[in-house]
Amino acid sequence: MRKHYLFILLCVFTLLTNCSGGDDSLTTTTASTTAAAVKTGKLTGKVMSQNGTTPIGGASVFTFDDKYKIYYTTSDAEGKFTLDAPEGNHTIYIQTGNGTNFRTEISANVKDNETLNLDVSQTKLNQVAKIAYVKGTYDKIEDIITTLGYTATEITNNDLANLTTIAQYDIIFLNCGSRNNYSSNPALYTAIDANLATFVANGGSIYASDWDVAYLVGGTSNTNNCSLAGGFVPDTKLCSKNIGNVGMVGATVNNAGLTTALGFNTLNINYDLGAWQKIINYDPAYWEVLVKETSTSDALMIRTNHFTATGTPTTPIGTNTTFVTVCITLPGNIQISISVPQILVPYLVALGATVGSCSGSSTSGYIYYTTFHNHASGNIGNAGVILQYVILNL
Repeated sequence: MRKHYLFILLCVFTLLTNCSGGDDSLTTTTASTTAAAVKTGKLTGKVMSQNGTTPIGGASVFTFDDKYKIYYTTSDAEGKFTLDAPEGNHTIYIQTGNGTNFRTEISANVKDNETLNLDVSQTKLNQVAKIAYVKGTYDKIEDIITTLGYTATEITNNDLANLTTIAQYDIIFLNCGSRNNYSSNPALYTAIDANLATFVANGGSIYASDWDVAYLVGGTSNTNNCSLAGGFVPDTKLCSKNIGNVGMVGATVNNAGLTTALGFNTLNINYDLGAWQKIINYDPAYWEVLVKETSTSDALMIRTNHFTATGTPTTPIGTNTTFVTVCITLPGNIQISISVPQILVPYLVALGATVGSCSGSSTSGYIYYTTFHNHASGNIGNAGVILQYVILNL
């Protein structure tokens, strides 16, 4: 009986020893069957506007692998980028803003541990938005749009009073001095204010410069007091008075993305056309300050996509129907807003993306306001590069 007992102990010891060896073998097998590191290559290039000569800084460049993981980078101030991308045939997306208005898609065959240089003919940023502008007295944003190689249609204040007309556009530029004859036809501007509210609430974006802040907060061609009649942005959100002084103003870029796109964070802005609309106060939870006066920290350029309004009708705006804006979180808890084909949305949402921009109202378009503009004299210096950024990021 004792021999049987010893024999059993010997078997148990042998079994444990073999099991230990078995664990080592299992570990080795598991390691050998673990998925190999993803094979990647590099894509390099230079994002350009349609004119083929103006580099676009701050553009998003990205692609996805077959499991819908995003590979992402941005272009520098010279438009240059390097994207690590998974091996294989992929669609490469190039976008500015959240991709709703300017974007390009190209196909590329990425090879493991190789670099593919994309030609500038492939990386030109396409205009997918319909753009309109209202002619001004002191400002010609359309000149900058055209110089970049893009197109815009001139419309009038009478067109702004027709919702069907403006609903076909994605972006509307309001040039300084275009809101005139307010007192002679207040009903016209009442209709304009209501239509702009509907336009932005449903995803359209607008840009207003200097005196045309009146479209936002009310008044005529310029505003001398707060809480004036008209406009569509709540009076509690913004006040601007026509008290800015003529001269050179030192400015600081207050937004990291804009700084990357421009390649500088300080500049001088020449206010050379007389009194300009000085921002007196604003709601910092509503507006983001992109450029501020260095000495006073006064806001010189602001934007928001937080606009909401009760009672505005739900109206289809613009031409962008095949792409959807989503918010994706990158490593480091960095959030980016991009636009992707509708077919990708369910897969990205399953990985944690959310539909809509990362901030702001889910349906609101952007409102940009700058106290400066491209003066009739053309004397704007580095501010011109900022206005290029505004155009491409609305």
